[in-house]
Parts: sequence; C-alpha cells; structure tokens
Amino acid sequence: MKTRDKIVHAALELFNEHGERTITTNHIAAHIDISPGNLYYHFRNKQEIIREIFKEYSTELLERFAPFEGNTEGLALLKHYLSSIFSLMWKYRFFYSNLPEILQRDSQLHSDYIQVQEKLQLNLVNIIQLFIDLRFLSIQKSDIEAFVTTLHMIVCGWLSYQSAMSPRIKVTEHVIHQGMLHMICMVKPRATELGQKQLELLEEGVTAMYELNQPAMPNSMSA
Repeated sequence: MKTRDKIVHAALELFNEHGERTITTNHIAAHIDISPGNLYYHFRNKQEIIREIFKEYSTELLERFAPFEGNTEGLALLKHYLSSIFSLMWKYRFFYSNLPEILQRDSQLHSDYIQVQEKLQLNLVNIIQLFIDLRFLSIQKSDIEAFVTTLHMIVCGWLSYQSAMSPRIKVTEHVIHQGMLHMICMVKPRATELGQKQLELLEEGVTAMYELNQPAMPNSMSA
C-alpha cells in the first residue's frame, strides 16, 4: 500500500476510534511509523486528509445507492440498501457523529458535501419510485421527495442524536443497528401489505444480525 493510502486509512481508523477532534497529524504519523515531515509531503494538514476520506466516502455512497436497473427481487434490494446504510455509517462513523462541526470548519468540503447530497437525493427518489413500482410502497408522487428527505435526516443525524442524548455514548454496531430498525419503523406506514411482510422479514434479519455479532455471555454456573 502506498504511503498516501496508509495515511488515509490510519486517519480513518483513529478518527473512528478516538474522535476526529482529538487526533492530530502527529498521531496519524506515529500510528503508521512515519515522520510528520513524510506525512506533510502528502497532505499539508489534517483537513486535507479529511477531504480525501470524504472523496472515498462519496464514491462509495453514490455507488451503493445507484438505482438498480433490470429485473430484481424486492427483498434482496431492501437488504442491499439497508446493508449499505449500516456499512457506510460504521465505516465512516466519525463523519456521521460530528458532521455539522466538520463541515463548518471547511467551506470547500461543505460545498462538495452539498453537491454529493444533491446527487444522492436524485438517486434515492428513483430508488423509492422503484419500490413503488414493485408495489412495496404506496406513496403519492408529490410526497416522494419529502419522504426521502425524512429518511435521509434520520441516517445523517442518528449518531449525532445519540451523542446529544448521552454524551458518554460509544458508537457501536448496536447503536447503528438501532438506527436501521428506526428507519424500518418509519417506512412501515407507507408500505403496502406486500411491503409490510417484506419489512418484517428485514426487521427480523437486522435483529438476528445484531444478536449474531454479540459476544457469548459467560456461563454464570461455571466456577
């Protein structure tokens, strides 16, 4: 792996584990055993590293939420998009946890973020229309954009909301799973009878996924 890529991956790991605000370029350099000067050869400051992480995030985001073309099975699509939400929130959790502050510090990043979100909004509208065509959802055309915006707000604000409600909270897979279940709950009132059944299956799958990832409890009867 090239040094530039190592810096980006190390920064993402440290930001996720300790919070972006507490990590400096010296921490990042030490984490991959290079000198600060070597890091500055690739990035002038921490903000440039954050921008590079955002580029990777944006590419992955738009790829994962591209409208699907061709015949497909509806439940598989639901699983794909919900899994994508979880994967992105977990992989880039520092960004979701502290989004407003990160954007306020960097006007260029804020501008780039808005452009990406506008593209994403169009994709999400098309995805919701697909689920309407599959008779999973029943939503008036005039309400689709507002519905998409509501779901988008839940995803973007979920980790910030959790932090606000409990300052000492640690972002875990469980916290993100709870956000996914909340999203399913928001979609249910708009689902058809067929859609309700598929969402219930999806809900069971999300719960099972969380339980599967939990460490085994110690046997209380053991010596």
